[in-house]
Amino acid sequence: MVDQPNRPKTLEETKEYLWERTLAGRNPMDGSREADVRGALARLTSDDPEHWAEVWMQTARPHEEAGLEAEERGDDAAAHDAFMLAYQYYRLGRFPAPNSPGKMVSGQSSIANYLAAARYFDPPLEVLEIPFAGFPGEGSRVRAYLRKPAGVERPPVVVHHGGIDSFKEERHRYAGPVLDRGWASLAIDMPGTGESPVKGALDGERVYAPVLAHLRERTDVDGNKIALVGGSFGGYWATKVAHTHHDQLAGVVNWGGGVHYGFQPDWINASRYAGSYLTDLLGTRAFAFGLSGADEWLEFAPKLSMLDSGVIDGEHAPMLLVNGIDDAQTPIRDLYLLLEHGAPKEARVFPGGHMGQTPRTYPTIIDWIGLRF
Repeated sequence: MVDQPNRPKTLEETKEYLWERTLAGRNPMDGSREADVRGALARLTSDDPEHWAEVWMQTARPHEEAGLEAEERGDDAAAHDAFMLAYQYYRLGRFPAPNSPGKMVSGQSSIANYLAAARYFDPPLEVLEIPFAGFPGEGSRVRAYLRKPAGVERPPVVVHHGGIDSFKEERHRYAGPVLDRGWASLAIDMPGTGESPVKGALDGERVYAPVLAHLRERTDVDGNKIALVGGSFGGYWATKVAHTHHDQLAGVVNWGGGVHYGFQPDWINASRYAGSYLTDLLGTRAFAFGLSGADEWLEFAPKLSMLDSGVIDGEHAPMLLVNGIDDAQTPIRDLYLLLEHGAPKEARVFPGGHMGQTPRTYPTIIDWIGLRF
């Protein structure tokens, strides 16, 4: 584990983090323009969530207006590009979690602008509203984004989602390589995030059942060839679904998610302010589970252990485990723990930190899925 002093970033360190990631095109700054970011950082004077949201919404609004103007004059390419920029900055306004009124507004605007840009996607994006029979207080549908490759009859489907701060709209950049292989892409929100109907549940895997059933019922995709990819914390849910729905999946990828050691107090405390993360990792994880903060997360997190529950000793779909050797957010020990339990699995450890994000990482995942299809 490579880490920094276990403390929050200062405002200047936050700005340096954002600028470095802008130059490198790394999450969450991928898709940002240097001039826009430079202006936003100059206006950013505190880490107050309402101020943070307003700074990024101010950055987004001119691009949203430009998109509407481009639509009026029939310039589809310009409209697409402007709406995608507006989406990116509204997304930053709610990042990492919509935990204040302003951030909630920014989050809704990010979705609206992404869907505005989606009017010009090729191949097109279909918004699915899949019925979900949840518990009282939960949502009644799973919202998902389906894109199918042109000219392919009944393609296999890759269902994919991110982690605690990466919602289904952010899966856009991962859809391209899927479509290029002649597969369909279905982006969803991880339980507890975005528009997921399930919030703060230990049994969030319930949300996947209607999604898989819907794909099996469709005649325009191959519901017998479904792969699932979960990035970051999403790898936790992908692993659980690999066990609970093992007979419905051709392959499952846990790309950087913990299963046991990452939920223990010593790791939680040591990773709270990981250098690779913008803010308080515990607070963001707590929000995804409907908890009020770090103290509640420390008490709740051990209940997620799939070692203690025995889940990882059960039957599972074919699995690929991927992470970076120096991940400071998810302990690499969890990858090795999975290899020690249940049926044999495949694994690839890359250099670097969280998720082992190198130029070869996602292509490796895509190639592995191809072998399962």
